[in-house]
Amino acid sequence: MRIIVMSDSHGSYSAIESIIDRNTDADWIFHLGDGERELDRYITSHPIIAQKIIHVAGNCDYNSLSPSVFTLPATNHRIFAAHGHQFGVNHSLERLKKVAAENDCDIVLYGHTHCRYNHFEDGLYILNPGSASCPRDGSKPSFGHIDISPAGIVVNIADV
Repeated sequence: MRIIVMSDSHGSYSAIESIIDRNTDADWIFHLGDGERELDRYITSHPIIAQKIIHVAGNCDYNSLSPSVFTLPATNHRIFAAHGHQFGVNHSLERLKKVAAENDCDIVLYGHTHCRYNHFEDGLYILNPGSASCPRDGSKPSFGHIDISPAGIVVNIADV
């Protein structure tokens, strides 16, 4: 199973288009918030892919009807996705990790900071794909991908 993860596109339709068009074979595509308008535009023009896209609302997705968190069973794993602002991710990941564990999730996805983060800690695979358009960590715009197979989980971050 392949999962694509992006966040914080902040109006950059070209970033979303580039990421999704290069990964149409993915099983799931997560957008972790702050980019709902351009994501909606992409979905409108690519309705077949829409069924694979999961979006959680970010702090800049005003009047969003998307959920603030989402959990997804993925083979023998469970994914917890949130934008992150409600969990204080700018200061610590402890609240985010606690809620993910309470929901029996072992893969945690978040955005908001615009900084890449890819670690395995406390039994959790934790991924922030960075920002698809405006990173704050000196890196290029980026997205993540997760491959889940019987052999295990591989999590990576790639440049847009």
